[in-house]
Amino acid sequence: MLDDFGLYPREEPFDPLGVMLFKALQVIAFLFFLALLAVSPDSKEGKIDSKAEFIITLDWPDNHPDDLDLFVQDPVGNISWYRHREAGFLTLDRDDRGGANDFIMVNGRKIASPIREEIVTVRGILAGEYTVNVSHFQATTGEPVPAIVKVQKLNPIAQVVFDDKVTVNHTGDEKTAVRFRLDAEGRVVDVQQRPKSLLETFRNRRANGADLDPKTGVRMLGRE
Repeated sequence: MLDDFGLYPREEPFDPLGVMLFKALQVIAFLFFLALLAVSPDSKEGKIDSKAEFIITLDWPDNHPDDLDLFVQDPVGNISWYRHREAGFLTLDRDDRGGANDFIMVNGRKIASPIREEIVTVRGILAGEYTVNVSHFQATTGEPVPAIVKVQKLNPIAQVVFDDKVTVNHTGDEKTAVRFRLDAEGRVVDVQQRPKSLLETFRNRRANGADLDPKTGVRMLGRE
């Protein structure tokens, strides 16, 4: 007979415990696959994950109509400001013009936002001194404006480098909030508040005939 030669499959004895273990392994494998999908990075083409080493914020009272500006200079002279938002590793992520542009769209309606804040991020490390200044671009109330400047180091752990108040009093007023120095590894080795005008740098260029910013092609002073 054919079965004598082993050509017919033989039925193995039914083992309910083995079947249960196999099914459990299938469930665990499926859940593991779902977990991998959940934590895998987004592979959309063109998406770049940005990394910030420091974040610098300027905040002034909610709903305030005055326009304050944040200027940040790196050790090689790059300055991030409203006319040149990206300069070296510096990026002005939010330019707040007081009551002039703080609106959000909700269901097609324009709603005023009370928040007054400017943000500059530092996305790489350059050894040397950074200067953080606050400029009172437009004073509408005639009153001094208190502002809070904060510098936070983000890596390897979050650390507040500076957090203090600066008061600007009139249109054109400029105050140095902080000057901090980094070593080659990005460690903060010095923090001080010795005054240094960044606007004066622009004015000196203008006085010497350099009316246009060589990096942006626009006039150094004034605002659209």
